[in-house]
Amino acid sequence: MPDKNKIIHDLQYFERLDSSDKELIQKLDEVMVLLELSKIDTENIRGIKLKLNEALDKKLSRKDLITEIKEVSLSSDMDKMAQLDELEMLLNTHHLDSKQAKGFTLRATLIRGVKVMLGLMFVVLGFSMIILPAPPYFEMYVIFNFTPDDGVTLMDVISLIIILAGIYIILTSIKPKQHE
Repeated sequence: MPDKNKIIHDLQYFERLDSSDKELIQKLDEVMVLLELSKIDTENIRGIKLKLNEALDKKLSRKDLITEIKEVSLSSDMDKMAQLDELEMLLNTHHLDSKQAKGFTLRATLIRGVKVMLGLMFVVLGFSMIILPAPPYFEMYVIFNFTPDDGVTLMDVISLIIILAGIYIILTSIKPKQHE
């Protein structure tokens, strides 16, 4: 019987959702009647239209909602109960589905992948600058000689700096960010 109770509870929840949409449609109809009855000038009409369009665009675009949820959950100046209350309010007032969250995480993963590829390119470039022979005019300055014909040049040091920069880019893009 617990399954039957759950089904009844779910049906009641969906009926409440449907009634909240009816209330919204009723309020929208009231606004339309008020607009028809009022003697409002065109500048105010444009302002109302702009405000309504911004609200609808914000409702359709969920990037702001995801970042707002992230900010609230990572906020250190709120206590945990206030964070939970704020998250509950955000999730109750806005619709968020898994497709929107998946798109957000997919974009973050693509950015992370591009950073890793860029870091790998830096590492390969640095190693190729060390391994491949450079023309004599490109070998700028010898810092330390191993033998009369071979040594560490300024170009080798620059190559090592490029390699370390590539490793740094790879490591910072792979590890998860720690928020204060």
